[in-house]
Amino acid sequence: MNFAELVDVSRRVASAPGRIDKAELLGGLLKRLDPDEIAIGVACLAGHLRQGRIGIGAAVLRAAARPPSPATPPSLFEGAGAHAVAPLTLQDVDSTFERLACVSGPGVTGARAGLLRELFGRATAEEHDFLLRLVRGELRQGALLGVMEDAVARASGLALDEIRRAAMRSGDLERVAVAALTDGLTGLERFQIRLFHPVLPMLAQPVADIAMALARLGTAAFEFKLDGARVQIHRNGDEVRVYSRQSNDVTAAVPELVEAVRALRLDDAILDGEAIALGAGGRPLPFQETMRRFGRQLDVARMRAELPLTLTLFDLLRLDGVDRTGEPARSRGAALRERAPRIAVPQLVTGDVAEATRFYEQAVGLGHEGVMAKALDAPYEAGGRGHAWLKVKAVHTLDLVVLAAEWGSGRRIHWLSNIHLGARDPATGGFVMLGKTFKGMTDAMLEWQTAEFQRLAVQSEGYMVRLRPELVVEVTFNDVQRSPRYPGGMALRLARVKAYRPDKRADEADTVETVRALMK
Repeated sequence: MNFAELVDVSRRVASAPGRIDKAELLGGLLKRLDPDEIAIGVACLAGHLRQGRIGIGAAVLRAAARPPSPATPPSLFEGAGAHAVAPLTLQDVDSTFERLACVSGPGVTGARAGLLRELFGRATAEEHDFLLRLVRGELRQGALLGVMEDAVARASGLALDEIRRAAMRSGDLERVAVAALTDGLTGLERFQIRLFHPVLPMLAQPVADIAMALARLGTAAFEFKLDGARVQIHRNGDEVRVYSRQSNDVTAAVPELVEAVRALRLDDAILDGEAIALGAGGRPLPFQETMRRFGRQLDVARMRAELPLTLTLFDLLRLDGVDRTGEPARSRGAALRERAPRIAVPQLVTGDVAEATRFYEQAVGLGHEGVMAKALDAPYEAGGRGHAWLKVKAVHTLDLVVLAAEWGSGRRIHWLSNIHLGARDPATGGFVMLGKTFKGMTDAMLEWQTAEFQRLAVQSEGYMVRLRPELVVEVTFNDVQRSPRYPGGMALRLARVKAYRPDKRADEADTVETVRALMK
């Protein structure tokens, strides 16, 4: 397929009024793709590269804009492609990004810039604009995961629930789309909960207080809300592997977690839990301390001695070869507590506000964030952020995306300090700005974020630097107030950085609907 066809559909999707219209447009395009184009098309339309992060930052884009010789072709930032000799195809675009992903060593910026210059030189003005927004991570057309799942269902003629189930189990909608469109329901049968194939974690929505949680759930299971690192642990006999929230294998960095699971009465299991570093008296250390164990480590034994991790489990996805994700939470919880009674998270099942409030106060008194409230009959929705899991914290917190940053003044003059905070907008695929903050940042954090922001920079406007919307930050705040200053009509009051969340993706950030609910 010519790339221009995909770009045209993307343009129409961006202006389509509703979710159904968007899904119909996307599904119509997916039907026309050859089997080897499906994964490429799904990734591009969803606004990301199949190859992941491949080092296309502001430096590469600036270098790509400069002509390689005195003969000056059209600038990257003015639109290119007036002299393209052959139409771009999806395969052309994808193969270029594959080559970009493989570039390394001395002169990497120039080499990447050359490949980009060649690609943009063949693009029409519309294709060029699409590609530029794609590599910047700014393709905001409303084709988010849910819409793309609907589009795959329409294109394949399969039930949306079947597509969602396969996508949640695999964590890879591109592979699911290929299977659905080429092999139908038979193709989806291969996407099962399997050992050593991590699935996306189930997520939670914040609510204001215990009363609101019980109003939504009725009688619920309340558990301590730990501020640690989410882990998914797979065991087959003596083989144990630990995966991070983003499905990275971190087994080598956390030997004590492996030992803890080997000590359980389990042979074949997939477990969901939290690893956390504890300080004096068993009180949890800040999240950043725990995350030190998951970075580059040259001496794991030394780090383990200095900063040991404690494992707490709160769910069970597979046991004795059986997928348990479709079972109600009460059944999964009972099985977990039978097999792992010592490291299962403390839990209270109640429908009484006063009793649940006392449990919440106990959790906060021990130094934890608050509590989780979980629906007793809910299945485990891998990757889902529905209303079956709710979180009640001691202070209001949100996971937001950094959209831009401003250079500081005074002693912060050499640091990017004031950050622009955005909530995810599922309706548009973009982000809604909720305000700025420069509070809560240590010198070490300022130094780190200045370097990281420059890597993510896409445009400089005086003292402000716009960023690719990739970096998630957890902020605390007093409340949400109405504000005509920002597009969403609201702003966070007294926002303060709590921690950056490298374990979370931008599409896991809190939504603008969540913020509106908190304001109400």
